Amino acid sequence: MFSRRTLLAGLTALVLAPLSVAAADLPDLGGRSVVVVTENAYPPLQFVDPKSGKAIGWEYDAMEEIAKRLNFKLEIQNTSWDAMIQSVSDGQYDIGMTGITIKDERKAKVDFSDPYMRSQQFMLVRGDESRFTDAKTFGAFADGLVGAQPGTSPFYTAVYEMLDGNEQNPRVKLFETFGATVQALKAGDVDVVLTDSVAAKGYVDSSAGALKVVGGPLGTEDFGFIFKKGSDLVAPVNAAIAALKADGTLDKLNQKWFVDYKMGE
Repeated sequence: MFSRRTLLAGLTALVLAPLSVAAADLPDLGGRSVVVVTENAYPPLQFVDPKSGKAIGWEYDAMEEIAKRLNFKLEIQNTSWDAMIQSVSDGQYDIGMTGITIKDERKAKVDFSDPYMRSQQFMLVRGDESRFTDAKTFGAFADGLVGAQPGTSPFYTAVYEMLDGNEQNPRVKLFETFGATVQALKAGDVDVVLTDSVAAKGYVDSSAGALKVVGGPLGTEDFGFIFKKGSDLVAPVNAAIAALKADGTLDKLNQKWFVDYKMGE
């Protein structure tokens, strides 16, 4: 059983050197407009609340707090994951947020903020799955299919490592959005979706037993916001992230979204 405690263990605040950042020490962006893009498909980081139809989540709260502390006008737009990194790189948006893993190859296109969250990868399966129990037994289950998004490293890489390393392996079915992979899993079109403790908790909690996680963590990743190369927003946002860590705001958001919030209730 994938317990709340296990999920929270996988989602750990990054341990940094002691910081004390007073609000007065933060840059003032003078009320400028900043356009942030997200996918709204990654609960509880950002998603559309099924009850209200409103886009909400951990990243929404964090970005609103950053905007308040840095004094900028926040505008949030939506795009698909597939288009996000390139569109931010091209300057179409100022900041991208959707639980984006900090990877060296991505740094060639965009600048990253300092990490604001650390999470681990897990295998999300249907609640009645009994044919395999971990990555090794899934690899040996020849009929098993994996749902994945192209470009979502390290999940994409981990999928192939779980199999035979062949990126043309027919057992991998690609989908445009993470939400689509989960729907395919529920429908029985695939048997596993690799995700992290962040998204896993949201989907498991809201599934009424239809989904669960099997096996142990497959790897660790750090999340950061992305910016166009050379953006003057990187340093102010990093200062704000440090302030949110130092005064316990990020811990409060973790409590709100990973413990207290119940999707679908």
